[in-house]
Amino acid sequence: KAKNDRWEKVFEYVASRPELEDIVISGGDAWNLRAAQIEEIGNRLLDIPHIRRMRFATKGPAVMPQKALTDDKWFKAFVGVVQRGRKMDKDVVLHTHFNHPNEITAITAQAMSRFFQEGVVIRNQSVLQRGVNDTPEAMTLLCKRLSHVNVHPYYVYVHDLVRGTEELRTTVATAMEIEKHVRGATAGFNTPTFVVDAPGGGGKRDVHSRDFYDRVTGISVYTAPSVKPGQQFFYFDPIDLLPDEGQRRWADPSQHDKMIQEARDTARSRQIGRG
Repeated sequence: KAKNDRWEKVFEYVASRPELEDIVISGGDAWNLRAAQIEEIGNRLLDIPHIRRMRFATKGPAVMPQKALTDDKWFKAFVGVVQRGRKMDKDVVLHTHFNHPNEITAITAQAMSRFFQEGVVIRNQSVLQRGVNDTPEAMTLLCKRLSHVNVHPYYVYVHDLVRGTEELRTTVATAMEIEKHVRGATAGFNTPTFVVDAPGGGGKRDVHSRDFYDRVTGISVYTAPSVKPGQQFFYFDPIDLLPDEGQRRWADPSQHDKMIQEARDTARSRQIGRG
């Protein structure tokens, strides 16, 4: 069936919270939902007066674009939700995840064209991955190819601090350098924002907006005044990419708290100085 009791609880909760205007349908992949489920989720959310925006998240266009060309029932269901939302002055879009220009093929172009012809907005969120796309050349080409198939390059994330992925992470310095090269290579509205989503719930912060960054220790500090005023959020570069001095300090457990406190204090002093 198209819905279940868990979904009902979610709809009831969202309807009870008038401050919620923007909803992301994720936690799985919208590409795997049946047409009836797309319609059920989309239309139930559209019927909630305070919902203004919806984003369906999917890796589908990057890994199985042919679905958009062959599964007419799914495609028409999704487009139907988008068009109904537009008539209600509500924004329904598709968010996807291309990470490398080689993921964009002739089939991708055909699939994205079908969405484009129906007025569907598609935004892309990439993740910087060491040895995969962490060069100015790769990221610039990705942005250009996305733009060519009418996919908006939206975000580029510095890789999250996830256990078991250390060899894929890059430094904040790498992200800032790549951003400088990408900016100006294509139209400004097709230039993604490079962000850090540091642990702690501060949300996505522009990589350049750090309050403090030490390239030796790899510690960067961010704040989110409109989300959690007064709190600091920390990101840590991969230790194996730090200079020798930084690696030595992290090898000494007695230095860990000291380095973090130094970063915390320096960031706060700079905030006070700006104030």
